[in-house]
Amino acid sequence: MVTAVDSSVLMAIGKGEDDYSAWLKLLEEQRSAGRLVVCEVVLAETSALFHDPAGVVPFLQDLQIEYEPVSLDAAILTGAIFKSYRRAGGPREHLIPDFLIGAHALRQCDQLAAADRGYLRRYFPRLKVISPG
Repeated sequence: MVTAVDSSVLMAIGKGEDDYSAWLKLLEEQRSAGRLVVCEVVLAETSALFHDPAGVVPFLQDLQIEYEPVSLDAAILTGAIFKSYRRAGGPREHLIPDFLIGAHALRQCDQLAAADRGYLRRYFPRLKVISPG
């Protein structure tokens, strides 16, 4: 089992938000079932939490999260979904990076740990999205 981890999860943990312990517990459960991974978009977004962006590396290592780049297939899927989103009148609220995270999880992982704001289920209906509770 491979679980992709969204930056929303890592931000909650890194900032110590109210639900951070629930996210930590969920990641522990998923780690016991397999690997935890992030793509380059999540890595870049999460690095913004740190005074020194390189601090993201030990943060991910502590959580036992591996880096896995987006594949060619996932990148092409991202473009197709984004094109559909914009043609349907989708606002600039969601940009390519949001769709890259979803496509990476769909094509290269079994599920995505994320605080879904609705667009993941809408644009990636076959993607299993997990969250605490």
